[in-house]
Amino acid sequence: MSLPNGKCRLALLLGDPCGIGPEVSARVLAEADAFDSRSSPLGDVEIVVIGDPWVLKWGAECAGVPLDLPHCNDSGELARAGQAQSLLTGPSFSPDAHSPGRVSEAAGRYVLQTLDFAAQLARSGAIDGICYASLNKQAMYAAGSRHEDELRYFAERLGVSGYVGEVNTLDGLWTARVSSHVPLRVACERIAVDEILPAIRLLHHTIRSSGLPVPRIAVAGLNPHAGEGGLFGSEEIETIRPAVEAAQEEDIAAAGPFPPDTVFVRARRGEFDGVVTMYHDQGQIAMKLLGFERGVTVHGGLPIPITTPAHGTAFDIAGQGKANPRALKRALELCAQMVGSQGPQGSPSQESAR
Repeated sequence: MSLPNGKCRLALLLGDPCGIGPEVSARVLAEADAFDSRSSPLGDVEIVVIGDPWVLKWGAECAGVPLDLPHCNDSGELARAGQAQSLLTGPSFSPDAHSPGRVSEAAGRYVLQTLDFAAQLARSGAIDGICYASLNKQAMYAAGSRHEDELRYFAERLGVSGYVGEVNTLDGLWTARVSSHVPLRVACERIAVDEILPAIRLLHHTIRSSGLPVPRIAVAGLNPHAGEGGLFGSEEIETIRPAVEAAQEEDIAAAGPFPPDTVFVRARRGEFDGVVTMYHDQGQIAMKLLGFERGVTVHGGLPIPITTPAHGTAFDIAGQGKANPRALKRALELCAQMVGSQGPQGSPSQESAR
């Protein structure tokens, strides 16, 4: 939706309360006064923080920043607020259950309730996009989630039955992967044309939704040297290349398969805008090495933009005021940018679900 004042409204979730999420969220919010609508995507955004007020207060104390946001108790009150920043009281989290730096079932339960709360707001049209600070999958699993990750959790809550996938971006370079949070053995079993082609489509449409009309996409091989002509494996010949050719027939600027140990070198030189990898670590190791504290994850294939920092909850430094907020700020900016470029029927990445 577009607000009467021409702005969009984004929800900011504080992440796992036992991690660095509350403090980096507080720091980003405290620095928001410096946002200039002429130069920042956040200049025309209403940011609605969703969470228990004391969690945000704790984060501000850890970060050492002053923060006093106007409170709203329900979405109806939110609609009348019209503030650049506001705090919408969401699910409660008991201070007695707070254990910074540790995996917590109680924290995982609070996180799941907050995701549900935000998804309901999205379905009602009260918010245009969601950005959330880092979560802990182990805590969420302990609290009862049986989803592979939060992307699939959101997909179910938003009623999405088509193809979804995680897309990562850093300094203008984008990646998607055929499989994500599964054992490596399972990842190898998923190397098939009908698994690879949707990942290529997803990356193509997600990059386009950020404003680049014709993204150049490289597809990595699975085996050393991309199989060396079948010497080290046949997946490149039998499945990956046919998937690339099928993408080309759909007017997607895809090429490959390329050797996985050099494809990111070429992408970093500017030959490609995005890389499709075959499994999680094949792309994530490269991207996190290039800029661990700046990377952003986009949940592709959902009806609204949802973004999050690519790093984790950093339990080892939680509550110490050391955490770098750059990735969360960039995730928030990218979410706003994607809202601004999408059409009235939702994100262009929905096309990838065909």
